[in-house]
Amino acid sequence: MVVEDNDLNRKLFCDVLNANGFEAVPVADGELVLETARRHTPDLIIMDIQLQGVSGVDLIEAAKGDARLEAIPVLAVTAFAAKGDEERIRAAGASGYLAKPVSITPFLSAVKGLLPG
Repeated sequence: MVVEDNDLNRKLFCDVLNANGFEAVPVADGELVLETARRHTPDLIIMDIQLQGVSGVDLIEAAKGDARLEAIPVLAVTAFAAKGDEERIRAAGASGYLAKPVSITPFLSAVKGLLPG
């Protein structure tokens, strides 16, 4: 599942995933993240942190507090790359962290590293 409110980034991430044999479920609206995750039960949530109207950190914490979603790994992809941001995002429950702009190879490597065998 790709949570990204920037249309170009969301399309890029989904296209890269689909081209590499993954099925991507795009989510543009942060308010729909938890509902969509419960409906699709994704193997991985790729989460933008700076979303319109809601914090990706809050969404990660909410997912980790939901019995149906807590086991799903979260890869945070964010422009937040200041000192302490990665620690704060990982403390919320993110399993992985990538700073934007993201290159394709590290992105795919991070995705594959978080998916079950």
